[in-house]
Amino acid sequence: MPALPHRITVDPDICHGKACIRLVKYPVEQILDLLSGGAAADDPLRDCEDFERDDTLAALAFATRFAQVKRIQPPAA
Repeated sequence: MPALPHRITVDPDICHGKACIRLVKYPVEQILDLLSGGAAADDPLRDCEDFERDDTLAALAFATRFAQVKRIQPPAA
């Protein structure tokens, strides 16, 4: 997988500080939600003229980093 972290940006003035694709107001969360809902990897490309295939890959790489945890501790009761 290519290293694409430069495509993910966080700015408190854009989308309430959520991780976005290249500061263009496409939250990573939204892209991942589309993909997990069954959208094809190229669907965002058709809907947004300035969206690129590497943006989808960057969103997936971003999610992968968050999934690479050593252990998930359940909250204390």
